[in-house]
Amino acid sequence: MKKFTMLLILAAWAVFAFSQDDFEYNNDEVQTIFSKGRSNGAYGAFSIGYSEIDGKDALVTGARGAFILDHSLAIGIGGYGFINDLDYDHVFHGRRYGYSLAGGYGGFFIEPIIAPRKPVHISFPILFGIGGVSLIEDNGSWWDDDFYDLDSDAFLVFEPAVEVEFNLTKFLRTAASVSYRFTSDIELYDTDENVLNGLTMGLVFKLGKF
Repeated sequence: MKKFTMLLILAAWAVFAFSQDDFEYNNDEVQTIFSKGRSNGAYGAFSIGYSEIDGKDALVTGARGAFILDHSLAIGIGGYGFINDLDYDHVFHGRRYGYSLAGGYGGFFIEPIIAPRKPVHISFPILFGIGGVSLIEDNGSWWDDDFYDLDSDAFLVFEPAVEVEFNLTKFLRTAASVSYRFTSDIELYDTDENVLNGLTMGLVFKLGKF
C-alpha cells in the first residue's frame, strides 16, 4: 500500500511538472491542439526488460505507439508479453513436471515528458489496461514442443513508470526504464494472487517525430 501511495504521489508530481514545463514553452500564451505554431508528432517504440515473477527471472518485451502533443505529452496504446520459469517442482501420478507463467497485457497510456528539448530528460508513462496469464506445464523436453495450458486467468493492470530518455538523433531516442506493475487478483492453481505485481527494469527504443 505504501508503494502504491508513493507512486500516486509521483504521478501527481509528474502531471504538475508537465504543466509547468508546458507553460514555459508557451510563453504565457494559452494554446490549443490546433493553435498556430504548436508542433505535434508521433513515435513507435520497442522495449525489452527484466522482471521477477514469483521470485523467478522473467523476460518482458513490449511495443507501443503514441501521438505527441507539443513535445510534452504522449498519448497512445502499448502492449507487453512476459514469460518466466516457475520451478514449482510438482509431482502428479509419479511424474515430475516443470511449470512456467506466460502471458501479456496492454491498453491505453499517457506519458508526460519533462524538458523534452534537453538531450537527457525524464518521462512518466502510465499504463491502464487488461491482460491474461497462463500456467503452462512442460515435460522438460523443449525439442518435443510438449506444452500444456493447465490454467489461465484475465486481469486488470495499472503500471506507472519512470524513464530517463536520451536524444540520440532528431528521430531516435533510447531510455532506461523502471516501472511497477499492479494487477487485480490472479486466480491460478497453486499460485499467489499477487504473483504478477512487481518491478520491471529495461531499455526502450523510440523512433519518430518528437
